[in-house]
Amino acid sequence: MAKNHHHLVHLLFFLAAVASTAASAATGGNSTTPTAYEMLERYEFPRGILPEGVQRYVLRPDGSFEVFFSGSGGGCEFRVGDRYQLRYERRIAGNARAGSIRELRGVSVKVLFVWLGITEVDRAGDQLSFRVGPLSASFPLAKFSVSPRCRCGFDCEAAAGGDAAVAAS
Repeated sequence: MAKNHHHLVHLLFFLAAVASTAASAATGGNSTTPTAYEMLERYEFPRGILPEGVQRYVLRPDGSFEVFFSGSGGGCEFRVGDRYQLRYERRIAGNARAGSIRELRGVSVKVLFVWLGITEVDRAGDQLSFRVGPLSASFPLAKFSVSPRCRCGFDCEAAAGGDAAVAAS
C-alpha cells in the first residue's frame, strides 16, 4: 500500500512540475530567452516536473502560463511505477508563483480506471505536494531532478530493454 501511495504522489508531483514549466516557458522564443525548464527552476521547482518535448511557452506578467508540447496526438503519456499513469495534454495552463502552481489544467493522473486532473502543485522545503481534488500527496524534490520522457517516463532504459527483448524474439 505504501509503495502504491508513493507512486501516486510521484505522479502528482510530475504533473505539477509540468504546469510550472509551462508557466516559465511563456517568456519568449529567441536564443537568449530561458527555456521552460530554466523558468521552472526560477519558480523554485525542479525541471523534472515537466516532461521532455516542450515546443514553446507563454508566461504573462500576472503569472498565468501556457506550455505547448511538440508532436501530434494527445500529448505526452507515461507510467509512473506500476500503478499510475500520467498524461500531459499538448497544451497545459495555470497560474505560477514562486513555489506554487494553481488552477493547473491539462495534467492528469490515472488512478485505477479514472483520469483525475492535478489542479495544484506546491513546494515546501525539499517536498513537492500535488493536489487532485480534495486529496494531496507529497514527494521529495530529488525525485524530479531529470525530466521524464513521453511513453517511458523516468525509466526509459528499462523500457528500451523490454523493447529490445521483444525485437529479439
